[in-house]
Amino acid sequence: MNELPVDPEVARALALAGELRVVAGQLKRRLREQTFLGDLTWTQIRVLSRLDSDGPATVTGLARAEGIRPQSMGETVAVLKTAGLVCGAPDPSDGRQTVLSLTPACVEAIKSGRAAREDWLFHTIRSKLAPAEQEQLAAAVGLLKRLVEP
Repeated sequence: MNELPVDPEVARALALAGELRVVAGQLKRRLREQTFLGDLTWTQIRVLSRLDSDGPATVTGLARAEGIRPQSMGETVAVLKTAGLVCGAPDPSDGRQTVLSLTPACVEAIKSGRAAREDWLFHTIRSKLAPAEQEQLAAAVGLLKRLVEP
């Protein structure tokens, strides 16, 4: 069987993609270690994250955004309410619906978690990277931003 010659640029980009995926996963795990998430499930964390980034929402809106059934989202929200992380208020335009938002305690926990992750990153960068390497990292961050642009 004839093998096609491998384009070195394609091979290099493919290898880089694999390495970047692995390193991004490792970094994500290390950052997650810096914050106590308790016994929250991935879905519960996603709901809190969505409410934090997008603002208040209904159970139906959250379910649609997460691609799950409203009944399943209702169960998730009930656990978050019981934990004191989410509260609800009647929807001003439709009293049958409840608009959910993060409790002040949850907002504070999110802020403190972000601060802990940033603090870990700051100290790790300062202790493991020389000033020239920090400059390289700054340039790499700019490139990573370009990768995630729409």
